[in-house]
Amino acid sequence: MKKYNAIILAAGRGSRMGESTKKSHKCLTILMGKTLLDWQLIALEASGITNITVVGGYRSNMINGKFNKLENLRWSETNMVSSFFCYPKINMETIVSYSDIVYSKSHISSLMKVDGDIVILADKNWLNLWSIRFDNPLSDAESFKTEENVLKEIGETENKIEDIQAQYMGLLKFSPKGWVIAKKAFDLLKKKDQDQIDMTSFLSILIKKTPIKVAFINGGWCEVDSNSDVKAYERCLENNQNWTHDWRS
Repeated sequence: MKKYNAIILAAGRGSRMGESTKKSHKCLTILMGKTLLDWQLIALEASGITNITVVGGYRSNMINGKFNKLENLRWSETNMVSSFFCYPKINMETIVSYSDIVYSKSHISSLMKVDGDIVILADKNWLNLWSIRFDNPLSDAESFKTEENVLKEIGETENKIEDIQAQYMGLLKFSPKGWVIAKKAFDLLKKKDQDQIDMTSFLSILIKKTPIKVAFINGGWCEVDSNSDVKAYERCLENNQNWTHDWRS
């Protein structure tokens, strides 16, 4: 059985959380009685992953626990991909997670089951979640196209919901070879582009370098981008015991 590391990218402030992140960190937002970070640690540890590193930046002194810590000292000038490459070269399969999502152990298992140097998770039942969060789901949803479970397009504007196969959820897997491929692609970017590129745009570059495999899921996760997201999810869980995006199982 392969061994896995995990990296949680938690450098940014999460300014869309407003007052909530002036004195705290987005990953410390409370959702159903636990912080977003706690929910992630529960899922990762339940999957047998104990070597976990959190890449901090904004208010990183507040992020503490049974994990390793690295710091993106330029967090205010850079984006998530720069935080990812604050981590030294990986030497085993590594799960990479955004810090503002929650998910179940089964999603980690889904990533582990797919062979590939870079694997991402995508939710086929995304519209259920986006409809709760946005009056117009297309205002935030992005293009997502695959062929035989290999990513072909991501991150473009879409005009029709039916043209969107799924939505990428911010949970990935890299092999050591995949990390090298990604680092070489990153190093070819101009310094300004290195600082500004987001993960979705970076995946658009990587699909030209290597096959990016896709593991599809159907709900069981949430993204917290605002306080209204938290309220909406808690209402759903209180009113519907079988809500499709309940991550707690």
